[in-house]
Amino acid sequence: MKSTAGSRLEDSIEVVRYPGLSPYRDLYVDQIDRRDAVAAGAASPALFIVEHEPVITLGREANADNLLRARDEYVNLGIDLVEADRGGDVTYHGPGQLVVYPILPLERMGIRVRAYLRTLEQIIINTLADFQIEAWREEGLTGVWTDTGKIAAIGIGLRKHVSYHGAALNVAPNLEHFRLIVPCGIQNKPVTSMEAVLEDAPTLDRVAATVEAEFTSAFALTPVRRTPLRPRNP
Repeated sequence: MKSTAGSRLEDSIEVVRYPGLSPYRDLYVDQIDRRDAVAAGAASPALFIVEHEPVITLGREANADNLLRARDEYVNLGIDLVEADRGGDVTYHGPGQLVVYPILPLERMGIRVRAYLRTLEQIIINTLADFQIEAWREEGLTGVWTDTGKIAAIGIGLRKHVSYHGAALNVAPNLEHFRLIVPCGIQNKPVTSMEAVLEDAPTLDRVAATVEAEFTSAFALTPVRRTPLRPRNP
């Protein structure tokens, strides 16, 4: 996947694992800061790994009809509502879900956007296989599916040929929260989780370690671990 013409900055990736639950808006600021630094050639690629406080995000193609409650009802339920500059429709993030935000200079790495999306899907598929869960792509849709429903959502942004936003894998989230929206605008398609499939979810740390290994292998990058850019909630 990676061009051999990349600079030394593009041979490694800074892996930042945020502890506890992180507000979506804070991670957006971190992504933008790193995206701009990577675009300027001032920083290496990064992979942010996070578990979010409850939030519903609306992508660039979001249809307001896919919000099944009034906006103030979400606030009363403790769920933030955020307009997001990623692709896709409406989605949910929350405790028990592993979210990854890759910040990659796709053009300099010789990676086309469509190939990047398919690679993210394959990373999730390979991760699930490591936990004995069979998963696949659905023709014409973005994300990862199992025989009990959609288990991972993907929505990316791109600016100055650098990726941001990313993928969300349902490990053991509150699946009832997905019933407050039409996830990704896809009617009559259930959402599932690793916990629902296995009946006993692995820890997020185990899943995060597997995703990191699959990701760095797929893009031929050497991981360098760093602490978060700012303190997070305990």
